[in-house]
Amino acid sequence: MGAVKRSADRMLTTHVGSLPRPKELLDLMRNMLNGLGDETEYADGVLDAVTRSVRQQVDHGLDVVSDGEQGKIGFFRYIGDRLDGFEARPRSGAAGFGPEVADFPEYYEQYFKRAMLGGAIAPANGLVCVGPVAYRGQAAIQSDIDNLKAATRGSEVEDIFMPAVAPSGVGRNEYYESDEEYLFAVADALATEYRAIVDAGFVLQVDDPWLTELFSYSGLPKDECRQQGEIYVAAVNRALQGIAPERVRYHTCYGINEGPRVHDAPLADLVDLVLKVNAGAYSFEAANPRHEHEYHVWERVRLPPDKILIPGVVTHGCNIVEHPELIAERLVRFARIVGRENVMAGADCGFSSQATYNPEVHPKIMWAKFDAMAEGARLATAVLWR
Repeated sequence: MGAVKRSADRMLTTHVGSLPRPKELLDLMRNMLNGLGDETEYADGVLDAVTRSVRQQVDHGLDVVSDGEQGKIGFFRYIGDRLDGFEARPRSGAAGFGPEVADFPEYYEQYFKRAMLGGAIAPANGLVCVGPVAYRGQAAIQSDIDNLKAATRGSEVEDIFMPAVAPSGVGRNEYYESDEEYLFAVADALATEYRAIVDAGFVLQVDDPWLTELFSYSGLPKDECRQQGEIYVAAVNRALQGIAPERVRYHTCYGINEGPRVHDAPLADLVDLVLKVNAGAYSFEAANPRHEHEYHVWERVRLPPDKILIPGVVTHGCNIVEHPELIAERLVRFARIVGRENVMAGADCGFSSQATYNPEVHPKIMWAKFDAMAEGARLATAVLWR
């Protein structure tokens, strides 16, 4: 355990991390946010949700599992709970998707009400850095670790991973003199969480949708995107100092967005930056219609030795369940380019980055997608290892 697995004798399966929380846990979270909850009852509820999530992942054919991020209310809330130096400020659902919203305002008006904001248990607040950044989440990350260890004890899984946020996703700077100084301070703080995950024997997954969003939605000229992207990558690598690359998988995507996605930057624009991250595996979108064709990128870009790809073969971008034969075709394409042992089946993104009663993909459909992925991996195995 603890190092990125290779598909040595069959095609392995995994996902990205966040999975829908059960209603019982959502109710407990909402009560805690409103000051009405009992801490012991809440802790027991989180452990129960993690345990059930792991059991479901195994039952639906996933080889490399996580805690489903059941104990996290959301990306920004979790960061604010673990880092000093920030204050929460309201943000709109459009944050991060500016050009998309500008081109399709009618669609996004109803989409944000229905999905992103409609069922969320906490308001859509962003974080602004207003003081020195420091890590104070030791107890919280230890609780996450203890829950995942308890939930996976005795389970027949190939490996276990735990996601953590990339420095670039933490918030907006109003305190440090430069973005580089700010991101490096965040990296130094997050290094504590990264190290705790690895020391616990898990694979660390660094979640970084902001690299792709920088190229897609920021509106900056390409040369400025590259300059900023280099800083993003340098900050990730700073936080990873002292951690062996084979203990790390790096995930980038375009966020949970069921919209038209016409502004998504092509993988070719940033693949060189992705490969500069000191990770052993790279997870990215490859299943939805905006990105499926991009497997051709790997015909032109050489995958470094001892690295693996975790392409999405099921997507969070729609409620259609992918056919196992199509999933197998996707896996075989990648395997024939980079080697079968260097591919693991994954998802485009997480299925519930926020704790919400109304995730975009219905939970029952999500599990059906994982069933299809497991069957697709079996079909790919029959082709690649026959």
